[in-house]
Amino acid sequence: MITRFAPSPTGLLHLGHAYSALTVWQVARDLGGIALLRIEDTDSTRCRAEFEAAIYEDLRWLGLDWPAPVWRQSDHLADYARALDRLADRGLLYPCACSRSAIKAAGARPGWDGLVYPGTCRSRPLDDARPGDALRLDLAKALAQAGPLPAFTETGPLHMGSHQAEPDELIAMIGDPVLRRKETGDPAYHLACPLDDAAQGMTHVVRGADLWHATFLHVVMQTLMGWPVPIYHHHDLVRDDTGKRLAKIDASKALASYRAEGATPADIRAMVGF
Repeated sequence: MITRFAPSPTGLLHLGHAYSALTVWQVARDLGGIALLRIEDTDSTRCRAEFEAAIYEDLRWLGLDWPAPVWRQSDHLADYARALDRLADRGLLYPCACSRSAIKAAGARPGWDGLVYPGTCRSRPLDDARPGDALRLDLAKALAQAGPLPAFTETGPLHMGSHQAEPDELIAMIGDPVLRRKETGDPAYHLACPLDDAAQGMTHVVRGADLWHATFLHVVMQTLMGWPVPIYHHHDLVRDDTGKRLAKIDASKALASYRAEGATPADIRAMVGF
């Protein structure tokens, strides 16, 4: 049994990260497995070395350890490029220059993860790609090539059981996802995450409930690329007094701040219900 905690070094860890990390290590202990640390640092505009160093410090302070070396996504850019080449050879990618405002102006409807891309650039051939274009997966074509999608097992308390993606619902609620980001050319989450899980031999993926719907797309990627489908476990999120989930973008209070105020690892564990 192998699972992972996969933070992005785009800010300091907060209580929500502590809860997720402690859950990952707890599930690994319960199943007699191994918890790995993965640094998801493909966002070249926001990731910082000092935030990565702080991740190591915070996790060790919480009493967690992991095997070395740590998998850092920025060390595997060639792997993501090769995966994109495989998809391109199968005619599944197209370039997209649409901005968020253009997507909204085109009448895009809400989906599982923001607005569903309306397919504005879907007819563009890949050899029409210009510098700065994103690359999108033609999801309808990908589903046709993938064939019947396997069911996946969810062991988390919120969605426990067996689940199988419905292709028409995926197309309606996800649309064509970005696999290479606009302007930076960074590999996107929906490419890098399932590739990493396969490369690292993940048998169990333990992560927050905010990524529940992403699992259905990741099963598509796994089936399409011939990668194994792990067991999934989505845990609940830590929320503030108003019910809003903690997030770095909202400047949620960092673990380092609690530590500076004299909190102990036991205090943090108690605060998040461990």
